[in-house]
Amino acid sequence: MNNHEIDYKIYGDDMQFVEIELDPDETAIAEAGALMMMDDGIELETIFGDGSQRGFMGKLFGAGKRLVTGESLFMTAFTNRVAGKKHVSFAAPYPGKIIPMDLSLLGGKIICQKDAFLCAAKGVSVGVEFQRKLGTGFFGGEGFIMEKLEGDGLTFVHAGGTMKEVNLEAGQMIRIDTGCLVAMTPDVSYEIEFVKGVKTALFGGEGLFFATLRGPGSVWVQSLPFSRLASRVFSAMPGVPGGSRDEGSVLGGLFDFIDGK
Repeated sequence: MNNHEIDYKIYGDDMQFVEIELDPDETAIAEAGALMMMDDGIELETIFGDGSQRGFMGKLFGAGKRLVTGESLFMTAFTNRVAGKKHVSFAAPYPGKIIPMDLSLLGGKIICQKDAFLCAAKGVSVGVEFQRKLGTGFFGGEGFIMEKLEGDGLTFVHAGGTMKEVNLEAGQMIRIDTGCLVAMTPDVSYEIEFVKGVKTALFGGEGLFFATLRGPGSVWVQSLPFSRLASRVFSAMPGVPGGSRDEGSVLGGLFDFIDGK
């Protein structure tokens, strides 16, 4: 195994965090800002790229791939520098689920949405997966670029709401909302399908396109994409056309009258 072997425990239900147990000299990597807490004796180090490359050019290339996906050039490494087991915890950025994925059991690679990666054992490579089909790139919800996680260790991804893993047999196909795709194994065929029927497309409320996924392989689907959550929050903000103001307040209507609204 090239990756560090780490143990973990996930806490919580909707606002989860993962606690990783590190043996001496074991390291976990995480996105900047994911840290929740850590024991004394763990050394924190900012690294260029994801830490899986060696040499200056390898590190530069790895950092460049992260820049293309919209992520920071740097990640943070957490290493246990003392004797005995130590713990470090990473929190989910918004309500949802943290899913552990053992890459050694998934063919050494998964493809996921750009903001799904949370943390991993050191040695996991965080790279770029380009969509080769024009329609998928334009209308697939994630654009032409998705994240690629490679290695043979544990990685943790996060998505909104509840997550479901769907195992597809050879030739089996499912259609999902383009924003609900979290991750998939590389052997899954990913295409975009236009919603049939003008009336359904314009007034159905489900958008103009479906993501069509065909097996064999595994697919992870989320019930609440962050874009949908953000859209609902924004539409309910005061001052936004159609938004709410002083919701639940008996005096809300009086304040609106005084303000001339």
